[in-house]
Amino acid sequence: MGTVNPALETIVRKQKTIKNAVSYSGLGIHTGKEVGIRFCPAREGTGIVFKRTDLPSQPLIPATVEYVQDTSRSTTIGIKDIRIHTVEHVLSAIKAFNIDNLCIEINNIEPPVGNGSSDVFVEMIEKGGIQEQEHPLVIFKIEQPVYWSEGDIHLVALPYPGYRISYTLSYPGSPFLSGQYHSIELTEESFKKEIASCRTFSLYKEISFLIDKGLIKGGSLDNAVVIKDDVILSKGGLFFPNEMARHKILDLIGDLSLIGFDFHAHIIAIRSGHSTNFAFAKRLLNHITSEKQVYG
Repeated sequence: MGTVNPALETIVRKQKTIKNAVSYSGLGIHTGKEVGIRFCPAREGTGIVFKRTDLPSQPLIPATVEYVQDTSRSTTIGIKDIRIHTVEHVLSAIKAFNIDNLCIEINNIEPPVGNGSSDVFVEMIEKGGIQEQEHPLVIFKIEQPVYWSEGDIHLVALPYPGYRISYTLSYPGSPFLSGQYHSIELTEESFKKEIASCRTFSLYKEISFLIDKGLIKGGSLDNAVVIKDDVILSKGGLFFPNEMARHKILDLIGDLSLIGFDFHAHIIAIRSGHSTNFAFAKRLLNHITSEKQVYG
């Protein structure tokens, strides 16, 4: 992963895992097949790893940027031809609850979709309980801006005494998505209250494209929000007026957790998605691990 830049100021907390193993099963959004997922305690220094229990060798895939294989419609990690799709909703909940060490057993190529958010994974963590461990974990404080831009997509990490994410969503072609914004100081409580329930969404005109690509076989109005012009199609309507911007924050938390290091910063994102989140994660990782910076 690289040597940590010694010029970065750091703080320390204890590592965490879960107390007891906990399981859940449901449909995968893309395969439409029943899939089981199990959170298992892991020792200090393990990190977050996925285990494909449906395969004879039961391979382990670390949830870090080195193992990202695709970011076209979701975030996919893997080793060679063994993949796990759509990991961001799981990782978002794990990050929000500061779980550092966890083995995630899964018996298919993607986690269950639940209601299209992180709700079921929050419930799993709370059911399993959180166990503080003995060994310390370093949190790095970003002390100068780190940014990434491409066209009208922008991400920046600013010095900040905590972890805040501010997101601006703008799809000029959609009246409903022409401008949404949300900002959150990330804690267990704020994530559960403001972010965890916010569902994945899609424009109506994109649905046929996804179906033609063999995707969203498990998708329905039970686990997604569909936007057609200024009309919202979903079960129970919107949970928040800006639910889509909040879901983008959910995705961003999960994608940036792939850095593999804890850090404090204010992340400001404009129109970013999985591919640009991944590009920014690599830049942040390089900033944290760079040995070329001069001591402050």
